[in-house]
Amino acid sequence: MIPLKILKFILFLLKSLIIKYKPVIKFILTFLIVYGLLTLAYNFYLEASKGGKYYPDYITNIVANQSKNLLENFGYTASVVPHPDEPSMKLIVNGKYLARVIEGCNSASIIILFISFIVAFSGKFKTTLFYMLSGSVLIYSVNLIRIVVLAIGLYHYPWRKEELHTVIFPALIYGMVFLLWMIWVNRFSKINK
Repeated sequence: MIPLKILKFILFLLKSLIIKYKPVIKFILTFLIVYGLLTLAYNFYLEASKGGKYYPDYITNIVANQSKNLLENFGYTASVVPHPDEPSMKLIVNGKYLARVIEGCNSASIIILFISFIVAFSGKFKTTLFYMLSGSVLIYSVNLIRIVVLAIGLYHYPWRKEELHTVIFPALIYGMVFLLWMIWVNRFSKINK
């Protein structure tokens, strides 16, 4: 049995810590709740997409086709076709199968992460909403450019596949998200007010 004095002391310490670290606790809880809800909604969307008109899902299908269109604007002959063995789109450049555009390539998960952080460090409502929308569009656009540049890199430098796909391009997209977060925290969030 824990003596009453020790129990009161433990409760006092917990209360003091909660008061002292209230902003940190609020950030973590808000981030986790928003991230959890958006992830659940996205997973529900993915489940609802199975067997639908767009393969593997609408967002991934659009990203694959927009990447193809961008490649064609750069003078390459490109096409995307559904992968027969897995939920992805095969990206073909000048007749050469270079990459798969999978659900993880559509930037939705990164946008969910970005939005969760912005909401957790929210500022004024209009500013927060505008920053979330404009940041999401920027992340989506940079992701498209990332896929196109990766495809061109794989076409011309196939021996650099590992460096391009697993190091350079993830570092660029996550680095940009980190930069957007830092701009938000330093310029617009309530934390600086």
